[in-house]
Amino acid sequence: MEMFARAEPTKVLMIDDDIELSQMTSELLLREGMQTHCAVTAVLGMAALATYQPDVLLLDLMLPDANGLDVCRRLRESGNELPILMLTARGDPIDRVLGLELGADDYLAKPFEPRELVARVRALARRVRVFTKRTQLQFDGLTLDLMARRAIYTDPTEREPQILQLTSNEFKLLVALASQPGVTVSRDALSAAVQPGSYMPLDRAVDVQVARLRKKLRSAPNGREWVETVRGEGYVFTGSAR
Repeated sequence: MEMFARAEPTKVLMIDDDIELSQMTSELLLREGMQTHCAVTAVLGMAALATYQPDVLLLDLMLPDANGLDVCRRLRESGNELPILMLTARGDPIDRVLGLELGADDYLAKPFEPRELVARVRALARRVRVFTKRTQLQFDGLTLDLMARRAIYTDPTEREPQILQLTSNEFKLLVALASQPGVTVSRDALSAAVQPGSYMPLDRAVDVQVARLRKKLRSAPNGREWVETVRGEGYVFTGSAR
C-alpha cells in the first residue's frame, strides 16, 4: 500500500488579552486541525513568535502593553513576513487602512463569524506555504540556525565556523532576544519563551540563565557583549540583523 506523509498542522499564534475569546478561538481552530498558542500581551507574544514558529499570526489591535499596529510595523521593519490577520473591536475604516498599509495581510472585526475566521486563516496559511519559512537569524559574526537549533560564530581569521555550545534553554533565550534586536524583552517574556504555558520562575532564575548565556557569548571566538541589561525592565540584544 502506498504511504503518504501527513502535512504538518497549521500553527497559529494569537496575541489578544481577551482570554475567553482566545480560548474559544483556540478550540475552534483545534477542531479544524490547527494548533494555537495564545499570548495576552505583545511582549509575551513576541517571545512566543521566536520559539513557536507559527504559520499565521492573529493580532489584536488594542493590547494592554502595546498597539497592534506598532507590533505589525516592527515585525515588517525587521523583515518578518509572517502572515498577519488583524483583529479589532473597533469598526473605524481608518484602522483597517492603517493596518494594511503597515503590512497586515488581512483584517477582521469583532465579533466575527467563526467560519469566516477559519476561512481567512486557511487562506493565509496556504499563501505562506508558497514561500520558504525563515530558518536563520543572521548578524555580523553570529548566525542562529532555527532548524538545527544551534548558534554559529564566524571569525574571518578562522577557516571553519565555530558552534557555540548552548543548552536548550540558553538557545531559546538567545532566539527570544535576537528575534527583536534593539527591543527590551522582559523577564516574564523570557520565562515564557523557555517554558511556554508553565508557571513563571523567579526573576533571579531568569537572571542566572541570562548570565550564563552572556558568559558563553563573550568567551566564544570573536565574542562580544551581545546582550545588555536594561535596569528594572529586562534585557536587550544589541546585534544588527543582516
